[in-house]
Amino acid sequence: SPGRAKVTFYGLYVYDVAQVRIWPYDKANSDNTEAVLERLQAEFPGIPIKLVWDGASYHRSAQTKGKATELDISLVPLPGYSPDFMPVEHLWHWMREEVTYHTCYSTKNDLIEQVQRFEQQLNQEPLALSQRLWVKTQLNPDVEKLRIST
Repeated sequence: SPGRAKVTFYGLYVYDVAQVRIWPYDKANSDNTEAVLERLQAEFPGIPIKLVWDGASYHRSAQTKGKATELDISLVPLPGYSPDFMPVEHLWHWMREEVTYHTCYSTKNDLIEQVQRFEQQLNQEPLALSQRLWVKTQLNPDVEKLRIST
């Protein structure tokens, strides 16, 4: 809302355990992306991590790539303009439906608390989560024709 403090959320769908992580930061940048990688590695030590990310500049930065290499996290870039292959895009849509549509929070802490409740609720229902955050492996050409104007 105008005049309100801003909060950025990093969202992760941890596919193998059917859980999400939604972590608040003041902004999306390479420093905070590095912190997300460290936090992810700390939460899942000894487990190979393959992270599929879009082409945001802070996801592609040398700093981020260096930290991922240091932590033995494999970064897999998505092709440009391919949100259908990114389950976290479904998470953002779901979160907007449940938390932010038609709602203005008084403080950023109020918003963060609501997002944390949303995350906890999702993680208690792994079947519902995995059904909603499905991963496409191919695109339907008939649907894709509708997205591209000629």
